[in-house]
Order: sequence, then structure tokens, then C-alpha cells
Amino acid sequence: MARRSLEDLSTLEMALVGYQIERQKIEDRIREIQAKLKGKHTAGPAAAAGKKPAVKRVLSAEARKRIAAAQRKRWAEHRKRVAAAKQE
Repeated sequence: MARRSLEDLSTLEMALVGYQIERQKIEDRIREIQAKLKGKHTAGPAAAAGKKPAVKRVLSAEARKRIAAAQRKRWAEHRKRVAAAKQE
């Protein structure tokens, strides 16, 4: 079985986050439409919860690289601990 490179994994992780955000937007829109069909008027999911709408944060390429490097470091430490535990 071929191993995926760390770049492939970080790309997949970013894609997963993006799809989860899109899914949430779609689910919110579905709820709004269902509420309208039932005769209720909503100003959006944030208004229903009494909160301000969340502002989407955009990370720079440099910030994404720092986050990815930190995650790779955490995984390397984890693998090292697992290997040490197996040797004991």
C-alpha cells in the first residue's frame, strides 16, 4: 500500500473543511426554505440564534503553511511516542 505524502494529507484536510462549511451553508439554506414553506419568516440562522453572522476568516498561504508544519510536527511526535510504546 503506497503512503500518501504529507502535502496530499494537508490538501485533503483543507478540502474536507471546505466541504463541511459548504454543507453547513446548504443545510442553513434548506432550513430557511422549509421555514418559509411553513409560513414562518426568518432572517437567517444567525438571527434565529440571536447572534451576529460569523465572518469567514481567510488564511494567507503563509498561515496555512505554518499550520500545516505544526500539524506535521504534532503527528511526528505522536508517531515517535507510538513507536516507543511498541518497543517497550
